[in-house]
Amino acid sequence: MDIVDLNTFYHSPLGTMAADVVTRALQPMVQPAHDHAVMGLGFAPPYLERLINADIRQMAFMPAKQGVHHWPNVGKVATALVYEYDLPLLESTVDVAIVVHALELADTPLELLKELWRVMAPQGKIYIVVANRRGLWSGSEQSPFGFGQPFSRRQLSELLKEAQFSVTQWRPALFAPPWAWSPVLKSASVIEKIGQYTTKGVSGVLIVEATKQVYAFSSGKRAKRFVPRLRPALLPQPHRHIKTRFAFPHPSPYED
Repeated sequence: MDIVDLNTFYHSPLGTMAADVVTRALQPMVQPAHDHAVMGLGFAPPYLERLINADIRQMAFMPAKQGVHHWPNVGKVATALVYEYDLPLLESTVDVAIVVHALELADTPLELLKELWRVMAPQGKIYIVVANRRGLWSGSEQSPFGFGQPFSRRQLSELLKEAQFSVTQWRPALFAPPWAWSPVLKSASVIEKIGQYTTKGVSGVLIVEATKQVYAFSSGKRAKRFVPRLRPALLPQPHRHIKTRFAFPHPSPYED
């Protein structure tokens, strides 16, 4: 999926419905403070403009192989074309990250998460939206969620754990089928409410909230010492008086 396909989808009735539904699921979770820095990675503008107030610092990074477009339409440009495994940010500079259409399209998802860990502030929160392996949207090419690698809840948990993120919250979303059919689009909110109580395992997308953890890992093995253990010694060494006694097999002629 390139930038043209993504932009076209989110300006279509099906894309608008998907963005609205996912945004409603994200709203109770994403609550950045006014002094926070918010970063979107992948194709996040449809969600940033619905979730984040304009007075909060925000940036939208788009992977180089995907392409980039001007956003927002009014004011300073907040988008940039980046190499997703080497983000142009210093360590610990992002407080909130919203990742959409990035992880499932990455060649090495673990390396992408490790780079996110680098730029996130301690206890910073990331919100990842990915296609559910069991859902209908991952098997349909009518949307960007049908491209790339979908994830199960267990797969995503293991990946985040390996990247030193701690999962704090899960939320399924997008239970309506990926059909651009007017009755489905109009009843999407009703289908969403029913799905939250009946079919959580087959939602179209999985939303996970994870927190950056900063702690030392222990492998359980003791490291080998390359420096020998030294014992304290007195310097200079005290002189030792050693008495030598000669023994003869016969009585010495020199004895009195």
